[in-house]
Amino acid sequence: MTEEARFTPEQMETGRLMLAGPVEFVMGAVKLDQLLGADRPEVAFAGRSNVGKSSLVNALTGRKTLARTSNTPGRTQELNYFRAGEEMNLPMYLVDLPGYGYAKIERKRVERWTHLVKSFLRGRPTLRRVLLLIDSRHGLKENDREIMKMLDDAAVNYQIVLTKLDKLTTPERAKIIEKTAADAKTFIACHPVVLATSSEKGWGLEEVRAEIAQIAANG
Repeated sequence: MTEEARFTPEQMETGRLMLAGPVEFVMGAVKLDQLLGADRPEVAFAGRSNVGKSSLVNALTGRKTLARTSNTPGRTQELNYFRAGEEMNLPMYLVDLPGYGYAKIERKRVERWTHLVKSFLRGRPTLRRVLLLIDSRHGLKENDREIMKMLDDAAVNYQIVLTKLDKLTTPERAKIIEKTAADAKTFIACHPVVLATSSEKGWGLEEVRAEIAQIAANG
């Protein structure tokens, strides 16, 4: 976590309680006309296939199977909606987006779900932030930068969340956080604070929860 990403104990606790409470799967959408009505704030999770998106959603909510994980990257092709924050009077949707950038899937299917994801990201008035997950072992790839440029053009607020930090040495962790933060500053819609996590070790989860709770609180 970078220095600016610190939260008060109260904000940390709000985030913990919010995601420790009921978090319910609502539906999976494969077409634009299946998207839920824009009636509450939304935070979306995006990232390359196999970046650890489902693992992070499960870790944040303290559940093992809330978000579906797969050993085959590119398998999840739906926009999965989860309802959260009802008991805290902070109702919101968490949206787990299909992974992008996996080349071994039939091209037409790739194009179909890429169009769905991009249309969602461009057109949701209640989408408050996209948490863009980046594998800390690899850093920003060209297709990540393409998504970031698209989000910039659409004026969608987004924030980088590094995953799998436990796979790096301590010096490597500091280096990738610093480099990613520097890269983030070159994108106009990118939140300046980079969050760094390990779903396996539980690192950085409190900060991500607090960030989500603050977004919900601000509507």
